[in-house]
Amino acid sequence: MERPGDAGRRGLLQAGKQGALYLGTLGDRDRVSSRGPPTGRSSSRGLRDAAPPPPSTQLHNPQLPRYTTRNFPVTTFSENQGPSPPESPAPGKTLAQQARVLLTPVSAAERDMSRRWRQKSLLEAFAHCEGNSSQAPSAPQPSSQRSPKAVSPPASPTPAAGGSRLRSRASEDTAHSCSYGEGEEAWHLEEESTPLSAYERKRLKNVKENAEFFASLKLFESAAKLRKTTTKAQPQGIKRVKHTKAEVKTTLRRSKRLQGVDPLGVPVPEKPIPAEPLVEEQPRLPPPGPIPMLPAAQEEGPELTEKFLSGWAKLSQVRRQKTEISLLNLESYRAGLRGMALQEDAVAKVVHSRIYSVAVHPSASSTLVAAGDKEGHVGLWDLDRPLEEGVQAFLPHCRPVGCLHFSPATPAHLLSLSFDGTVRCGDVTRAVFDEVYRNEEDALSSFDFLSSDASTLVVGMWDTGVAVVDRRTPGMSTELFADLNSVTRTVHVHPVNREYFVAAGGRNVGIYDVRQLKKSGSQPVVSLVGHSKSVASAYFSPVTGNRVVTTCADDTLRIFGTNCLSSMAPILCTIRHDNHTGRWLTRFRAEWDPKRDDCFVVGSMSRPRRIQVFHATGALVHSFSSEDHLGSVCSINACHPTRYVTAGGNSSGRLHVFKE
Repeated sequence: MERPGDAGRRGLLQAGKQGALYLGTLGDRDRVSSRGPPTGRSSSRGLRDAAPPPPSTQLHNPQLPRYTTRNFPVTTFSENQGPSPPESPAPGKTLAQQARVLLTPVSAAERDMSRRWRQKSLLEAFAHCEGNSSQAPSAPQPSSQRSPKAVSPPASPTPAAGGSRLRSRASEDTAHSCSYGEGEEAWHLEEESTPLSAYERKRLKNVKENAEFFASLKLFESAAKLRKTTTKAQPQGIKRVKHTKAEVKTTLRRSKRLQGVDPLGVPVPEKPIPAEPLVEEQPRLPPPGPIPMLPAAQEEGPELTEKFLSGWAKLSQVRRQKTEISLLNLESYRAGLRGMALQEDAVAKVVHSRIYSVAVHPSASSTLVAAGDKEGHVGLWDLDRPLEEGVQAFLPHCRPVGCLHFSPATPAHLLSLSFDGTVRCGDVTRAVFDEVYRNEEDALSSFDFLSSDASTLVVGMWDTGVAVVDRRTPGMSTELFADLNSVTRTVHVHPVNREYFVAAGGRNVGIYDVRQLKKSGSQPVVSLVGHSKSVASAYFSPVTGNRVVTTCADDTLRIFGTNCLSSMAPILCTIRHDNHTGRWLTRFRAEWDPKRDDCFVVGSMSRPRRIQVFHATGALVHSFSSEDHLGSVCSINACHPTRYVTAGGNSSGRLHVFKE
């Protein structure tokens, strides 16, 4: 059976599920006298028709949504009257006292916040107890705001109290809700009125007891006293002066040699300190014109030089003997190479530094070898003379001598080319170095004779191209200058068709016709392709010119067929060869043996050190080596045109001459 007020209670419980926290008790207030309670219909009409209270009596939190409070009319009945409430409330029947329901939504997080607020109040009480150790800890009372008073839940009136008891309870609720303001005070009031479980009450009791215990220990006061005692007091009086210890110098033991005395204690005279040589920024270019043939070493007398030059002149008067190359087959040539050896007296230091070029005099009776070094020296060595008399060095250039050739028409002339931009001709008959060509703007790399009488030269330049020089023309002007659009390391003239020459540099190797050269845009007649790195040299075969051997930095020696100079030159053979000489060695240059049209000579990095001779088919013909006298790499090599003589130069200025 449904009791009076159950319908209103069910509606309020549904609102509480949606976020309501506080619900006023209506069960006791809805009870009436013993004559009979009102029906649910009259209660629901009271809920629907009651007017809201004034705004000043509403209890809310400014941070939470507000719910409108509604007044429920309470009707009184006499003892003998039946429970027949009117369908619509009459104005005279409504009492002045009304019951109110306050709804405040609260989430689970806010409930946890309320518990933390209680713990925070206990901690503040603990801090207050530290300041006043004689008193028990209590919650702080802010002075600017009114503190919420503890509200005990109202006692439920008995049903026998009657309407007067109900009106007094309603008046108490009205006064209770009006005694607190809005905002945080109302929030704290609701938090305090929330019932606690037995576990929470036990926990708060433990926290309070712990706070009182720590307050009794007076830890903060003890810490403050310790801070005062640990601060150092400023020392008073005279400060103590720290005395530095005197450094004790230890005497180092020195030998008598360092003291400058001999073992007997006699002072040794001091040696004069040599002056440091002045380092020039750039070697000066020799002046134009002829330079006298004076020895580079001042210790040598002019008598030895004159004697040496006179012997060179006598050698040049002997006519060159021609050998029938067709009669020399490969087996006889190999046998001749095996008969060559390196003797102790065939090794000599001819120039001061690294050798860049080597040439052998074509004399058939004597052996004369020339070498050019990095510093510009040109050294001559006559192997038929004693070593003290047979070596002479001159200084016609100031930079490396890259190319040396004895004149094919006049063996008494030795032509030298240097990186300093000059080409000079050493004439032993007049004992001078005449200037053939001079270019102060571009560095020169190599040269060769365009004519058989050595009157016309083709000169290669490092960065630009080639120049054609005629020695018969007065002055030192060029007949023709052509830009090949490539670096030019070596140039070599065809032995039969002397209007053709091969130029090598960079990755480009081409055969050019001197008659078709232009100042710019010159194109090769035949291109020798297939090189993947820079090419150090390219030379025609000495008899027919049907082959060209190239030395490339990709560790390969290539032989091209040049029978036809109007089409692409095919690669006849490739030889795998270690050409990685490094920084301190002159690059290898494979050169043909003038006695053979199918064999060439090249240096080697293999150990024991050797000079290798290869055939055009790629076969190794012979290796020159000597365990006793050859211990270095001979990068530059040259052969005698008619005799079995091979000379190799290393990077220390020494010549090694293999001969019969």
